[in-house]
Amino acid sequence: MPHIDVRRTLGADDLAEVDALLSDVERADGLRPLSDHMWIDLREGGREGFAGLLAREPGHGHLVAYSQLSRGNESWLVDVVVHPHHRYDMAALGPDLMDVALGVVSEEGGGRVHWWVFEPTPVHETIARGAGLRPGRTAQQMRTALPLVDPPPSIDTASFRPGNDEEEWLRVNNDAFADHPEQGDWTRDLLETRLAQPWFAPEHLLMHWHDGQLAGFCWTKLHRDTNPVLGEIYIVAVDPAHAGRGLGRSLTAAGLAHLHREGAPVGMLYVDASNARAQSMYRSLGFAPHHLQQAFVGDVRQR
Repeated sequence: MPHIDVRRTLGADDLAEVDALLSDVERADGLRPLSDHMWIDLREGGREGFAGLLAREPGHGHLVAYSQLSRGNESWLVDVVVHPHHRYDMAALGPDLMDVALGVVSEEGGGRVHWWVFEPTPVHETIARGAGLRPGRTAQQMRTALPLVDPPPSIDTASFRPGNDEEEWLRVNNDAFADHPEQGDWTRDLLETRLAQPWFAPEHLLMHWHDGQLAGFCWTKLHRDTNPVLGEIYIVAVDPAHAGRGLGRSLTAAGLAHLHREGAPVGMLYVDASNARAQSMYRSLGFAPHHLQQAFVGDVRQR
């Protein structure tokens, strides 16, 4: 059994070890572990609800695994990251880390837990079941070559204006995702946290205005440290009052064109696997499935 240290803040040495592990996993999978929310928690450290679990085994000069807890909008987020050299031990490491992580949740008052897994296997399903978690949403990552072969007609957009556009952005985002468990209910503080990230630039957030009101937006994100460089459609949303006009498709195409001008040869986005309508629209732009991420969900009682 590994020795698991639970840290509410990570010192410089701890953070260096975690960064090395995450880099090894990203090289192996072609995808950075941890969601944006969890990544920000890791970088800032010590925020309410944060816990980092560092797993070590004698004879190994690196972390064999890392697990993290972060508070989401209305639930806990948990991730379990195992070093590529130790993935054959996932059946043993996973339950230990999950048991400790959910114990922290219980001590902190309990609540709903989401565990997102890259390309889930029967081992992940067994770990989830043993922890009392059940299958939840499945997200499909889709990719397309850039530039688009047959893009729709262009649409007028303007760059986001910090200090001016925040409230309109929040209105459209929260109305468009009113029924979404993670993307809805953004607050000004949450938006400001994203806008403060080093990858953000106002010109990457394309705003489409109609009669002085925001009708929709396409927030893009460049992953310059991947091979190839990936241009992500981070969030695309349309004001429900403007739905049914093909605005989502046009905004997505505008975002992809912007990403191509910024040097991305490949476009990428995530969509719910159950959202057949959205997947059909993205396929019409040239997107194809790349991989799946599965959420396992459950409720933890307070101790």
